[in-house]
Amino acid sequence: MAGIGFNLRKLTDRDDFLGGLMAYGYSALISSGPWIFTIVALTGTLFFGSFFVDFNKQAAFRIIIIYNFAFSLLLSGPVVMICTRWLADQIYKKDVTGVPGMLIAALGLLFITNMFLVIPFYLFATDLDLVVRFMAIANYFLITGIWLVGVFLTALKDYHPIIRAFAFGMAIGLGCVLMLAGKFGVAGMLAGFNFGLAYILFALLARILAEYPYPARRPFAFMRYFKRYWELALGGFVANMAAWIDKFIMWFSPHREVVAGNMIHFPNYDGAMFLAYLTIIPSMAAFVVTIETSFFERYVRFYQDISEHAPRSRIMRNHQSLLDTVQEQGRNFLILQGAFTLMVISMAPTIFEWLGINYLQMGIFRLGVLGAFFHVMSLFLFITLSYFDFRKPTLYLQLTFLVSNCVFTLISMNYGYQFYGYGYFLATVVTFLATFFTTIYLINELPYQTFVKQNASVSSAPE
Repeated sequence: MAGIGFNLRKLTDRDDFLGGLMAYGYSALISSGPWIFTIVALTGTLFFGSFFVDFNKQAAFRIIIIYNFAFSLLLSGPVVMICTRWLADQIYKKDVTGVPGMLIAALGLLFITNMFLVIPFYLFATDLDLVVRFMAIANYFLITGIWLVGVFLTALKDYHPIIRAFAFGMAIGLGCVLMLAGKFGVAGMLAGFNFGLAYILFALLARILAEYPYPARRPFAFMRYFKRYWELALGGFVANMAAWIDKFIMWFSPHREVVAGNMIHFPNYDGAMFLAYLTIIPSMAAFVVTIETSFFERYVRFYQDISEHAPRSRIMRNHQSLLDTVQEQGRNFLILQGAFTLMVISMAPTIFEWLGINYLQMGIFRLGVLGAFFHVMSLFLFITLSYFDFRKPTLYLQLTFLVSNCVFTLISMNYGYQFYGYGYFLATVVTFLATFFTTIYLINELPYQTFVKQNASVSSAPE
């Protein structure tokens, strides 16, 4: 799915500062669009909403968004991963006529399966005004829809409509909050936020359907992939659960807060971790523009020569070129993200002063920034393994992250506030080391893996 990265890379070929700035800026929005929108719009909504509603109502709004963000990501993960694989296969086959049908069916599948959880929760398990409950339910489904259409963003060749959709959506959302919060309180804040989300969702849907102007045929053709690629579906849930399990555990710490009846959270931990995650945006942008595109070119060359029965010497040269690219791009990423991570950690007091953040979050924030550094490195290695279809090793590594994050967070929580954040940090270090050595081993053995282990005629032969 590196297609849009090649278009963005053309901007860097202009050999001027503006071209590079535009390429990485677009890449950041495309690779992290839903996430950036949520953070920016949530921050803006809370800031402007503070002029109209009291602290308790702001807390209710914030926890609704956090819950919807977390659980929609968890529950949509399996469908999103399967749809990503199905779309990638259709693009490879040059037969994308089934895309509109898949999009409609996947949206329906997500909405129908999620409604049995989200609707009873907000209607019966929370102590909110009725209008707020309906606005919260609508917000959940809008976020869920954006997770799914995000599958298509890097497959679209024209990135300008994507950028406009997110920019206009943020502007509409904040503008509506200003108009509605004063009169309608939390319901108005949610409604304004939802208007922005709705614009983004429908603008992206329109762009996708314009890119793939075909009748909605074979809508459930992708469903067979759940059986064929069950590791991907399970991994979509496990990976997201692994990233959130420390937050869920910390919601039961002695410092938790309860909002609207049964909605629990830990504002200092959640806020510090959300802010820490923003530090990986530069590396996400670089990954789309340079790292993935360079890797993809060598990857295609390696398998293309194999399919054309190239001589062994050329295949081995391609293999070495692939290894060199992984090492080179890994080194570039280490320098980029490592330098940015150290800068953010050293500037944490200044950042907290600028943003007016509670200094109790600083220790958690610094550990979160370090953890995000190792987390995003593991994520890129997961993507590398996925290119080679190493589904089971990837799933085992994701389970490693889930288990280690759960265990270390429970231990750190029991040691008190000064140890909060160590669980996530240690889990990311363990996961990265395991993923790094696994990736090195499998890529070094790639010719053997390709010709023997992944060769159906060989692996299925009787001994």
